[in-house]
Amino acid sequence: MESEGVSLPLIHEHPMTPWNDLRKGDCCGRFKAISDGYYCKICDFFVHQKCGESSEYIKHPSHSIHPLQLRSNRGHNCNLCGKYIVNLFYRCEICDFDVDLYCTKYPPPEVIDISETHHHKLTLIKKRSEFDYEAKCGFPYKCHECDLAFHVDCVWNPSKEKHPSEVNHSYHPLHPLKLHVGQPPFYSDGTCRLCSRKIYDRLFYHCSACNFSLDMRCVLNPPPQSVMDLKVHDHQLIFRPRLDSFTCNACGLSGDRSPYICVHCDFMIHQECLTLPRLININRHDHRVSRTSVLGVVNSVCGVCRQKVDWTWGGYSCQKCPRYVVHSKCATRDDVWNGKELEGIPEETEDIEPYVVIDDNTIQHFSHKEHYMRFHVNGLFWEENKRCSACTHPICLQSFYGCIDCDFMLHQSCAKYPRKKWHVLHNDRLALVTSEDGVFWCDACVRISNGFMYKCGETELDVLCGSVSEPFVHPSHPHHPLYCIPSVEEKECNGCNNSESRVLTCIESGCGFFLCFNCATLPQVVKHRVEDHPLSLCYGEKASGKYWCDICEKETDPSKWFYTCKDHRASLHTKCVLGDFAGLMPRSTVNTVSRSFKVVLNNSVSRPFCRVCESHCMYPIVLKMLGISDLYICSFDCLRRFFGR
Repeated sequence: MESEGVSLPLIHEHPMTPWNDLRKGDCCGRFKAISDGYYCKICDFFVHQKCGESSEYIKHPSHSIHPLQLRSNRGHNCNLCGKYIVNLFYRCEICDFDVDLYCTKYPPPEVIDISETHHHKLTLIKKRSEFDYEAKCGFPYKCHECDLAFHVDCVWNPSKEKHPSEVNHSYHPLHPLKLHVGQPPFYSDGTCRLCSRKIYDRLFYHCSACNFSLDMRCVLNPPPQSVMDLKVHDHQLIFRPRLDSFTCNACGLSGDRSPYICVHCDFMIHQECLTLPRLININRHDHRVSRTSVLGVVNSVCGVCRQKVDWTWGGYSCQKCPRYVVHSKCATRDDVWNGKELEGIPEETEDIEPYVVIDDNTIQHFSHKEHYMRFHVNGLFWEENKRCSACTHPICLQSFYGCIDCDFMLHQSCAKYPRKKWHVLHNDRLALVTSEDGVFWCDACVRISNGFMYKCGETELDVLCGSVSEPFVHPSHPHHPLYCIPSVEEKECNGCNNSESRVLTCIESGCGFFLCFNCATLPQVVKHRVEDHPLSLCYGEKASGKYWCDICEKETDPSKWFYTCKDHRASLHTKCVLGDFAGLMPRSTVNTVSRSFKVVLNNSVSRPFCRVCESHCMYPIVLKMLGISDLYICSFDCLRRFFGR
């Protein structure tokens, strides 16, 4: 019996009808014993009555520090149970914390006692990083005394019933499976037959006659026998629970067991590939990329790993850039994708242009709205105090924009940096912001700066590192472009010979060229008081004998990059030429180690005396402590020593 429409604006956009149904709720994704709810005929959308009456803001014991707000968009996982959120959930924007409706209504206990299975109490794990959240069988708990983690349904029965010693399972009808505790048998491969996950110190079931193992997750929540999802495939897919080598049509990678298959068209897919997102952003491309069953692009390489792509398999492609494709597994890596499904979410269209054009030679930049800026073809001066407010480097001979009313300046290249961009070192889009007289340490090159930065959350990149994009071409390696290929192993930088984990890599076979972000963004030409002419960056050389730096008067290693003068008779350490504070704007005031300092150019005839190393400061920029006369600090080492750190 139908009645008048009920308005639930927090839940759904259309009027809904009170309804009785035994279907899963589109609100929380669970079946309920009580089937009273509300139904939208327009969208075929059903919510349980209890879910439909949810408040807009709640306080929840799982996140007591802030209130949670009701939301209705997808693309999140619950921070408590790890399950993908179907529709409605509660969110804390401050902490990026999400809880689905089921966990909101029925929160798990903080501590449980499972003395029948484990002799210590278990504590609820609230951070996803501490446990495998791909599992489907309940909340994760941890024993801190034994340093072991369990899914609650694998080890605990609230009814105090023990797990049976034998079970009959639909995916192994030949023999019953026997309960095992601890390590898998030595003759097995130690993995679950259905999901291929490793079986570690936990409960599992095993058939010794068939060498068939199931972990507790697949015993309690086995994969469905068939799947019908037109977003995955046009026909019904059937689960095949056996050891079989195959190539997955979705990702192009091989599998060794239990695929879903289509008997009509020889389509095979990994279980985990069934849930591949349809539309996503990745940190290596400016546009969204969408999942496709056949890439159909010949002679292309993956935009992440830079390896050749077999166009006959599925992957991700960009609708705006026809030749840009990405392997499925590469596109959904944790260091590439932020985990957000964007299907059904409108694309952001805000203006990311950094300035407004006033006329052919005049702009108004977002960072300096109070005045207009005029274009100058090149800087006809080497004055150290004429500096770009974005990168903090001297203007030198580069084209620039200068304020018509004050001393604010920007290199032409720096003025063009977009207000938002994607970057290989962060999974969400970064915003270009001014430091507002504060200092920050760039996460890529670890330089201190008070210029502009690209920022998102805790990630902060100076504009030089933030502007690095793929392919990156550097004058030291002009024949091959460089790419940021994540690696567990550290690589030795060809510029400084230091080992770094974040490097730009040449992918040409046998080349072995790597650059850290610090070396990749060193200025090519600088001016220093020891030389009347500009100094050029030299990319190392093979030489015999000893070389000496004219600034510190210590030996240099010619295999490392150095600065040299016009006649190439000098080899100056890059640190001696630039110093530790090259990223700070002269005449600005900065706060660090809980003290205030004036940033001072070291360009006078008599160099200031460093209070710590007790020598005349040789670096071009030094710090002067405010409130104390003649207390200068010349380097980070001296700063740490002065404050006992």
